[in-house]
Amino acid sequence: MNIGVSTASLYPLETELALKKIGEAGVENTEIFFNCESELKPAFIDMLIDIKDEYGINVTSIHPTCSLAESFLLFSEYDRRFYEGLQKFARYSEIAAQLGAKYIIMHGGKNNGLTTDEEYCERYMQLNSETLKNGVYVLQENVANFRAKDREFLRSMCDILGDDARFCFDIKQAVRAGYDPFSIADEFAPHIKHCHISDHSVSSDCLLPLSGGFDFKAFFDLMTEKGYNGAYIIEVYKNAYKCYDEIFASFEKILY
Repeated sequence: MNIGVSTASLYPLETELALKKIGEAGVENTEIFFNCESELKPAFIDMLIDIKDEYGINVTSIHPTCSLAESFLLFSEYDRRFYEGLQKFARYSEIAAQLGAKYIIMHGGKNNGLTTDEEYCERYMQLNSETLKNGVYVLQENVANFRAKDREFLRSMCDILGDDARFCFDIKQAVRAGYDPFSIADEFAPHIKHCHISDHSVSSDCLLPLSGGFDFKAFFDLMTEKGYNGAYIIEVYKNAYKCYDEIFASFEKILY
């Protein structure tokens, strides 16, 4: 299995330092989370490429810094702003291609978005049309407090788009939205191309893998049975650990 660690798990450590620390720990797969616009400059991307090449890291996906603003940027009634957002995603797709990543992770629109499901899907496909010029897909993530937290909305995307509905499944976000992660994974597995993994307990919805009660073996078995062959990237928040070594110890345990 392709197990990895997201640079977001080391936040607020600077992106390039997080990538270097991941490489030093012997982690071979990562998702790079960009944290500010200056990190999109060519010289910065060249530095990330040098780091990933030095340590032999495979970048599975990237996460835009504009994720919290995507509802306003991409899924409102103001078309001019959408086309600006389209160009931002075009730039991210160039970066993803340079890094060797296949996917851009999108939070998408919030529940108060002004687009219908059909309009939402039309814009999602416009984004993909742009990013596919560089061989990169946009994946809708099931983020709590966004429209895609809702099972019915995900079903609507699948009904409207068929095989073109492609998802990043995040365990902790499913828990935060009040769903059993197994039920979401089971139903939408054919559309899931990428996974963010974490553990949880009664007292916390975001723990390092194997620190809570989630049955990872059963989850991996389910996803394998459903034909999933993508990456499983550890993505947790800083309150899930006390030091970075705990992240990499969790990675080692779940890897073996």
